[in-house]
Amino acid sequence: MAKKIGVTMEVGNDGVAVITISNPPVNSLASPIISGLKEKFQDANQRSDIKAIVLTGNGGRFSGGFDINVFQQVHKTGDISLMPEVSIDLVCNLMEDSRKPLVAAVEGLALGGGLELAMACHARVAAPKAQLGLPELTLGVIPGFGAFQVDIVRGGQKFGLVDALVPSGELLSTSRKWALDIALGRKPFLRSLHRTDKIGSLSEARAILKDTRQLAKKIAPNMPQHHACIDVIEEGIVHGGYSGVLKEAEVFKQLVMSDTAKALVHVFFAQRATSKVPNVTDVGLKPRPMKKVAVIGGGLMGSGIATALLLSNTRVVLKEINPDYLQKGIKSVEANLKSLVSRGKLTQDKAGKALSLLKGVLDYAEFKDVDMVIEAVIENIQLKQKIFKEIEEICPPHCILASNTSTIDLNVIGEKLTQKIAFPAHIMTLLEIVRTENTSAQVILDLMSLGKAIKKVPVVVGNCIGFAVNRTFFPYTQGAHMLVNLGVDLFRVDRVITSFGLPLGPFQLGDLAGHGIGMAVKEIYAKAYGNRMFRSPLTELLVKSGRNGKINGRGYYIYEKGSKPKPDSSVLSVVEESRKLTNIMPGGKPISVTDKEIVEMILFPVVNEACRVLDEGVVIRASDLDVASVLGMSFPSYRGGIIFWADTVGPKYIYEKLKRLSETYGGFFKPSRYLEERAMNGMRLSEPKASSRSRM
Repeated sequence: MAKKIGVTMEVGNDGVAVITISNPPVNSLASPIISGLKEKFQDANQRSDIKAIVLTGNGGRFSGGFDINVFQQVHKTGDISLMPEVSIDLVCNLMEDSRKPLVAAVEGLALGGGLELAMACHARVAAPKAQLGLPELTLGVIPGFGAFQVDIVRGGQKFGLVDALVPSGELLSTSRKWALDIALGRKPFLRSLHRTDKIGSLSEARAILKDTRQLAKKIAPNMPQHHACIDVIEEGIVHGGYSGVLKEAEVFKQLVMSDTAKALVHVFFAQRATSKVPNVTDVGLKPRPMKKVAVIGGGLMGSGIATALLLSNTRVVLKEINPDYLQKGIKSVEANLKSLVSRGKLTQDKAGKALSLLKGVLDYAEFKDVDMVIEAVIENIQLKQKIFKEIEEICPPHCILASNTSTIDLNVIGEKLTQKIAFPAHIMTLLEIVRTENTSAQVILDLMSLGKAIKKVPVVVGNCIGFAVNRTFFPYTQGAHMLVNLGVDLFRVDRVITSFGLPLGPFQLGDLAGHGIGMAVKEIYAKAYGNRMFRSPLTELLVKSGRNGKINGRGYYIYEKGSKPKPDSSVLSVVEESRKLTNIMPGGKPISVTDKEIVEMILFPVVNEACRVLDEGVVIRASDLDVASVLGMSFPSYRGGIIFWADTVGPKYIYEKLKRLSETYGGFFKPSRYLEERAMNGMRLSEPKASSRSRM
């Protein structure tokens, strides 16, 4: 039976009209719903038998907000007229200025436009578990239904966003009575848009706005919606609420068409698309439960994976090779949980319950009934092969065998392996599920289900050295090393890349990961992709000088407890030694480059490798690589992911730039066949191939 979509109105004997939004699953405000609301409010205001109005949502949810599928349609067509007129027509004229009192009965979600509708009402009654929020900034826009100005004058939840909290079973009856009390003069009829008593003096407001602008410049320099939001607030405070609504409507439409909104909306939908895997999620299979999982190795990665599993209420067996290492592993899990408690993300009771599900062991006796084993030891092929040979004889037939390797081809480790788990598991959102030729659809579905249970975003990828994310980004550090060996200041490189939007520049990232790991991984990549690598001695020289990165307090930066990393000028002698050995500076003199050229020399080779990943069918769709780059490498979401950004810049421009660079600096920059074809044919990188190879 189809679920009914629309807006209904029922009038009781008490003269209260209950208007109900129905658009499962979250009562999103699609265009038909908005039209329905306009119609019902007009009708209610005209009917003489209606004294007051209650607005609510069907199925225990008020409204999850505006239907952002409309954003996607606007971006595809470029037609802004597809956006419905809401702020003036509905929120101001029909709700805020309604002649009859209007009360919102809020249960469950009231997000974005849903919350704005509630704020436009003359009172709000909510159930205790109602969730209120304005998440529009995460999509590159501002709240655009007009009631954002209402929140300003009401002062937010702390000062009365919700007028009463009542049990869920009493929500509708209390709201009806409240609306009648307003109609009969027993409660105040408050039109919030016209109030100024919560704002304070103009000078106080401007001082707050000035401080807020400075903060926005610092924490969100590349996000115009944050700055626009402040401008709209100022308009409402200085010139009045109605003027603020007009400004809000104008700015909202401008922001919808911005590159930032296009990128963030793309990431939103791309993340949801990762849950659709052909011949896995569409063939009627159901995931099997993971009740008990074994983790081999209690280091940083293993303890992080164990933590994520424990938080999903999964029993975990943590295996180490000796009591000291085991104790350290358990302590690391305890520290992870304690950190979550101290940051208010977990209660002490839940932390204790999670820890009670952990069992430390020194042998494989507990492996006889596990549903899954995750190997998380050091990147040593022989050690990993030995471990899997041992556990294959002990684990039950249904058990899934997985590795946390970040680079090694799973087929080299063992024929039955199916998965690589992102690091560190309890912090990072991405979960790469690496599919080999031997991986069944059932196993993939099981792992996707597990990923969601531990609050990750699973992305299914093919098997190759580095898989999807690490392979795509292996040129990232090499481009930076080339620039430094060409005479560019390494600290400037980091500053430019962080200004672009990545949280860490390539050199500070190397410090964080540890240069020993970097050296080991470089050798693995050299065997697979050596013909397109830039070989720099800088990392080896750094380690030789006793600089292992954050782990020992010194790398390119100095790390002291309780303070931010500081650039270490004494590292420049190591850099000079590297420059002498590579001897690539033209005429022995440093090159002159702009900040834009630094970004291009570091990230265009990444785009180039991403093209090879697409060409080889390592990912199901281009948008999967966008999601993986955002969640796995912290590529700025407001740029849409590595492929979306490249399409925004233009494949032809990237191809021509790389071709010129390759003529000057060699094969590291040589454009891939896929990039060349797309550039020559005027195609986007993200456009699906007519027929493609696949590693899945």
